[in-house]
Amino acid sequence: MEEKAQVFAIRIDCSDSKSVTEAFEGVLSLGFVEVLVYNAYQPVSSHPNNFAGIRIDSFEKSLAVSSVGAFHCAQQVLPVMVEKGRGTILFTGCSASLNGIAGFSELCCGKFALRALSQCLAREFQPLGVHVAHVVIDGVVGPPRVKLSASSQRALVGEQENGGGDASMDPDALALNYWHLHVQDRAAWTQELDVRASFNPRSF
Repeated sequence: MEEKAQVFAIRIDCSDSKSVTEAFEGVLSLGFVEVLVYNAYQPVSSHPNNFAGIRIDSFEKSLAVSSVGAFHCAQQVLPVMVEKGRGTILFTGCSASLNGIAGFSELCCGKFALRALSQCLAREFQPLGVHVAHVVIDGVVGPPRVKLSASSQRALVGEQENGGGDASMDPDALALNYWHLHVQDRAAWTQELDVRASFNPRSF
């Protein structure tokens, strides 16, 4: 079943604490933020970079967007989540969150820090009713394939979809994983989830 909802878009520089604060003034004026999904990162080259050639400002920007921005955003929503005793914070990582990759130190260092932040916040705030999880998206997210209806409900209860051998991930199927984390029973919360296509030559 599809439901209509209002959607608001606000420009924000996640590496700038002032920008984050001003953006959340507008967001919080609309009401309680029950779910925060942080999925920001500084674009990097798809080709490995020689470490000696990385500019310090580029390295710092990647760290700021990947981890410092997550810190700022979490600080904006956590007080009310704790007050209400509920809420979900989901941080998006990738394979670079788990393994250092030659030529990609900018990306890896920021993603490592984001993963550490998620673990620290989980241990501090999950006893207070706030679910904090880190989602490792290991692969390429492609365009939506088809609208999920009955099949989406089956996916929520763990029935495997037939991916047809496509190495890219369907964003609708990914969204179901995020939704599942939000509605999980707090008696068995997931702190980290690794998601990849069934046909993934990069899997290990």
